[in-house]
Amino acid sequence: MKSKTEFKHEALVEADDIQEVLQALAKGVEKGKMEFSDGKDSPMELLPKGLLRLKVSASEDEGRQQFEVKVSWEKRPKSLAKTPPKIKS
Repeated sequence: MKSKTEFKHEALVEADDIQEVLQALAKGVEKGKMEFSDGKDSPMELLPKGLLRLKVSASEDEGRQQFEVKVSWEKRPKSLAKTPPKIKS
């Protein structure tokens, strides 16, 4: 079993830079392929397809505001039966 692979990047940037990142994420979801890299390690590739779970949250606490967007999916979706069960009564 393969161990967990992660990509994390944190920086203080202008709003324009955030827009570019969000646009790149949207384009990657549309194409079904995203590659994450910060130039230090080899790129991490994600292949979003099928039904995607979307979670959006926002909060405000005194002088700090934030929002988070989380998208997840199963690499190998569970296969479900395509016929109803047979039930006798």
